[in-house]
Amino acid sequence: MFAVYAAEPNTDSPLDSLTVGERPEPDAPEGWVPVTVRAASLNMHDLWTLRGVGIKPEQFPMVLGCDGAGTLPDGSEVVLHSVIGDPAWSGDETLDPTRTLLTEKHQGTFADTVIVPARNAIPKPDGLSAVQAACMGTAWLTAYRMLFTKSGLRPGQRMLVQGASGGVSTALVQLGRAAGMEVWATGRTEEKRAVAEKLGAHAVFPSNERLPGKVDAVFETVGDATWSHSMRALKPGGIIVVSGSTSGPNPPADLQRLFFLQLRVVGSTMGTREELSNLLSFVANAGIVPEVGLELPMDQAADGFRAMLDGETAGKIVFTR
Repeated sequence: MFAVYAAEPNTDSPLDSLTVGERPEPDAPEGWVPVTVRAASLNMHDLWTLRGVGIKPEQFPMVLGCDGAGTLPDGSEVVLHSVIGDPAWSGDETLDPTRTLLTEKHQGTFADTVIVPARNAIPKPDGLSAVQAACMGTAWLTAYRMLFTKSGLRPGQRMLVQGASGGVSTALVQLGRAAGMEVWATGRTEEKRAVAEKLGAHAVFPSNERLPGKVDAVFETVGDATWSHSMRALKPGGIIVVSGSTSGPNPPADLQRLFFLQLRVVGSTMGTREELSNLLSFVANAGIVPEVGLELPMDQAADGFRAMLDGETAGKIVFTR
């Protein structure tokens, strides 16, 4: 079958490991189902896989792609949940110590066919196209969990999204606006700030600029470059929800501000199948159109990877078959 895969790990030149070609057709074991992929979206996780992060060398070659939307053998349209754990685990799947993602242990979605546990194939709402649905499984699910499960925000409260042009950040802007929050966002360039404003941000600011007021919650995916700004932006008792650290994982702690103002810092990773199902319903019912910065045929995947590596797009990059 056709596939886009990492031939081997390459720490310094990840795109040199990116291969477009043929891979064996997968066999679905008991309890798993084959899904014919119609659309799949690109994540930073795919670049990490090319670099060999979170995957053992002996697991290569590895078909890339965490997210996707497609059809089951009976024609049912589904969206894929990429968190795969112990079938016996009860409760929040993201806390299962044995959990893994597609492309870490199991082959991914950048292919004609992907196999997943039957429970990971979630019905696609009629109100979402395959391209839109393919954005949901990682970035949008991460944003949904950050906002609705972790932050405790209520409609009318003020939120700040740092670095608001990436997949998670654009999703946070759109979800926050639809949920009735006052949404502020930061961006490094005028173009990136314009994207956040177009998607519904009430106010946008250059990165690390002094804000005209304090916020109830900050949503962090950037890390070192924005952390001090995030801490200063909070009202007393406010919360930072963190799901990434693209600029570095070891920011200054600012412990005096943390304890004196009784701030909270909460981690958030991906989301559960139930949260993905709820997200799909919310997006469809609210008429939200996910921001797609670049849509390409899957055989042109290398162009999408280069755009992500160079930071040239806003929103999600989606490949179609």
